[in-house]
Amino acid sequence: MPPKAQRDTAPPPFMHRGGPWAHFQSAPVRAADSRAAVRRLWGYLAVHRGVLAAAAALVAANSGLSLLGPYLNARGIDLIASRAGIGAVGRVCAIMAAVYAALSAITWGQAYLMAGVAQRTVRDLRRDLFGRLQRLPLAYFDRTPTGDIMSRVTNDIDNISMVLSDSVSQITSGVLGMVGVVIAMCLLNVRLAGVVIATTVLMTAILTGWVGKRTRAGFRDQQAALGKLNGLVEETLSGQRVVKAFHREEHVIRQFARANEELREASTRAQVFAGTIGPFMNLSGNLTLAVVATASGVMAIHGLATVGLVAGFIGYARMLMRPLNEIAALYNTIQSALAGAERVFATMDEPPERDAPDAVPVPELKGSVRFEDVGFSYDGKTPVLSDVDLEAAPGQVIALIGPTGAGKTTIINLLSRFYDVDTGAIRVDGMDARSVRRGDLRRRLGIVLQDTYLFAATVRENIRYGRLDATDEEVVEAARVANADQFIHRLPHGYDTMLSERAGNLSQGQRQLLAIARAVLADHSILILDEATSSVDTRTERHIQEAMRRLMRGKTCFVIAHRLSTIRDADLILAIAGGRIVERGRHEELLQRKGFYWNLYTRQFRRAAVGTAKRI
Repeated sequence: MPPKAQRDTAPPPFMHRGGPWAHFQSAPVRAADSRAAVRRLWGYLAVHRGVLAAAAALVAANSGLSLLGPYLNARGIDLIASRAGIGAVGRVCAIMAAVYAALSAITWGQAYLMAGVAQRTVRDLRRDLFGRLQRLPLAYFDRTPTGDIMSRVTNDIDNISMVLSDSVSQITSGVLGMVGVVIAMCLLNVRLAGVVIATTVLMTAILTGWVGKRTRAGFRDQQAALGKLNGLVEETLSGQRVVKAFHREEHVIRQFARANEELREASTRAQVFAGTIGPFMNLSGNLTLAVVATASGVMAIHGLATVGLVAGFIGYARMLMRPLNEIAALYNTIQSALAGAERVFATMDEPPERDAPDAVPVPELKGSVRFEDVGFSYDGKTPVLSDVDLEAAPGQVIALIGPTGAGKTTIINLLSRFYDVDTGAIRVDGMDARSVRRGDLRRRLGIVLQDTYLFAATVRENIRYGRLDATDEEVVEAARVANADQFIHRLPHGYDTMLSERAGNLSQGQRQLLAIARAVLADHSILILDEATSSVDTRTERHIQEAMRRLMRGKTCFVIAHRLSTIRDADLILAIAGGRIVERGRHEELLQRKGFYWNLYTRQFRRAAVGTAKRI
């Protein structure tokens, strides 16, 4: 398998020549597709149409009642100015109190409904994203840092959650409120309404046209930098033993500082541009109020408007600016959520592993495997395998040997259909592997990978991962076959002992034994052992070999091993170099040829003899 895709080491856009603000001095970069992201988010929200309709009704009621406030205020002022009785003024005050009490109840109700819709929507979005990740090919994970993927599942979706929970109802209420305010102002005085609307539209157009594009680009850079930082943190914490063993604490601290600085720079740009919105809206609102107050005052002096109308109109003008200010305050969150949504949907749009339309199910396999002129490249340019031909009959043990990078693990990856061949074909029981269902094929393979992975669960649950419906007795029997039963009984709680993350509370050899027990429990016709005994001592290795020989009866087994002593009894040994099979045969035959295999074998045992002599 190719190494993890290297992170881009080129400096981010804002670090290029031209100063820290150069990124925004050129033509702004538009978001990938923010409108499409909004449409797709609406698709998730639309599932809850009933609740949304109820919330919208409450929002409309809220907006309608809010419009009554300035009107009642103007009515009360006119009543006082006309020296109306205390009863008339009291009735207006009582109505105002009832209106504001109803507003409080409705505001709570709409917040409650929207919180439920938001969390169910985010649950569905997170479920679909995680489900898509499980269906993506390994090539995606090879080129995408794990921390960046985790950032999309957590940080990006959390940003979306905040907008859906806190902002949707406020935006909806604000838009409805503004529409109502405009209608009310037009009914009061068309000329003054025109002044307010023209000023507001002009200011908003300038704001969204200049600031909006740059802010969205800034938040995209911020989310990307955050993903890079998360990738570094995940990588460093996972490799903490290596960091400490090589005393690289200061080095990783410097790496983190650089990534952290890049995130600070990106966040600063986004926040600075977004931060101009609030002051800009306040300026716009104050200018609008000044114009309205001046114009309405002149009209009142000339008898074209009452004092109550002036007060009411100023109140409506303030109401028009309030939702705009609220939306401006939410602008940072909205832009961050849009950037996160684009990243989430970009992952969901990655093409998943797909079977051919006419793919057939895989029956129980006899174990015949044949590679026919197989060629393969991970990047489409550099060949990793070329003209590979091999045939394994049911029950045979095929050993793959060769230097690191020769292509041994790639052969296993192709057989498991983690990748598909570029040229040639792989046939399993005579069927082209590309013509069968991937899931069915993999369920017929028992695999022990070189990189042993155990989950943070009990020993029993980790072994049962090979076959989820296995009984406790079958789990124990599999552990006995793998010679893991004895050390398991020495654990604090035996088979119910909880393993830490990546099974850090076990030795490497013990982890390997549990992985072998998991493959034993699967009991499939084809076994793949990728350096299955590379991390165990000689005594344990002998026990494993004995157990595996019993298990291999009637099964086809592919064994990758650097210890050539472990494959002497293999039915066929394939020596691989440079992506080609350079020699094939049994152990004795290959030694007699004194070729590639003989050189590997003699060098290995010469080193072993020298090491033993030094220890003596």
